[in-house]
Amino acid sequence: MARFGRAGRGRLARALDLYEYQGKELFASFGIPVSEGRLATSPAEARGAARELGCPVVVKAQVLTGGRGKAGGIKLADSPDEAEARAREILGLDIRGHTVHKVWIERASDIAREYYLSITLDRSAKKPLFMFTTEGGVDIEEVAATSPDALVRLHVDPLEGYHPWQGRRLVHDAPVEDPGEQKQIAAIVGKLYRAFTECEAMLCEINPLVVTPQGEVRALDAKFTVDDNALFRLPRIAEMRDRAAADPLEALAREKGVIYVKLDGEVGVLGNGAGLTMSTVDVVTFVGGRPANFCDLGGGGDAQGVVDALEVITRDPQVRSIFFNVFGGITRCDEVARGILQALDQMGIEDPIVVRLDGTNAEEGRRLLEDAARSNVHAEATMLDGARRAVELAGAA
Repeated sequence: MARFGRAGRGRLARALDLYEYQGKELFASFGIPVSEGRLATSPAEARGAARELGCPVVVKAQVLTGGRGKAGGIKLADSPDEAEARAREILGLDIRGHTVHKVWIERASDIAREYYLSITLDRSAKKPLFMFTTEGGVDIEEVAATSPDALVRLHVDPLEGYHPWQGRRLVHDAPVEDPGEQKQIAAIVGKLYRAFTECEAMLCEINPLVVTPQGEVRALDAKFTVDDNALFRLPRIAEMRDRAAADPLEALAREKGVIYVKLDGEVGVLGNGAGLTMSTVDVVTFVGGRPANFCDLGGGGDAQGVVDALEVITRDPQVRSIFFNVFGGITRCDEVARGILQALDQMGIEDPIVVRLDGTNAEEGRRLLEDAARSNVHAEATMLDGARRAVELAGAA
């Protein structure tokens, strides 16, 4: 899914992750039962929320990552004073690189059973996929690895849409024994499908979906991820984006109109077109390196696009070398070369840059780079050779 020029371009599907409280707000709007709660940004607000809700309450860190419980981000409080103390402990906590700035105060729930329910897009089948198991409250990856038969999977044909028998099939195959629970869960399945399709989501997950001792089924957590390409149609959800919580590099990339995903390595990767860029990431890994990012210049990349992409990539302190892998179809290799030289002049880049050019005007592009004779620019003939050189230079930097 390459871009088609700087103005009107196709884009990779990028995810907007919502906080738990925002996901629950959306769930509730579709009729999915959730526990009552209040948002707090200070210990005093947490105390007031606990008093309004009635104790005991659960104080839950609101961060856009998993592992809150293990990191101490979820605590029970039996009184407003205790809720204030627990919020003081959680606010400011670092959870997997995310600082907690707000907590969700929720009335505590007695739990008889826990289930797991989600719907996501199965890209290989090109259909929404439901997953359901009676083994809730744990990582779904763990269930899939240790008890694969316990995980029920069911595709929905998007042309036919959802039918109630599909919800009944999920609870039957799990199996859920209690008739009352069967009926409630099947109804929630249908509502979750509506939330998924009408919000143009990439993932809607409830883990756990709990049953109280009174037999009420309720979403105790919410994970809601929306395709941000759809946000112009969804102003209500677009307003939920927490720009302050975004990765600063990805925020800069969005501002520049660059398709960029931060990774954990040292080799900056820039290609033109999503397929080629993903292949480049794979090849860097294959030759023993670690990609620092995925950055797609797009099918119609120009010199300014190269400058913008390099500005984003070089802001990452982990980057020790940069690998340009360009196949000139719509993109002209001489334009890419001019962009590299322009960026070097404007930004004073010192990181070694490995360039592989092939296709439209590749010869002219290579000549431009050769004539410029920049000491940190290295040309390679193939993608494999370029990846090896970039990894070697990253290790030497």
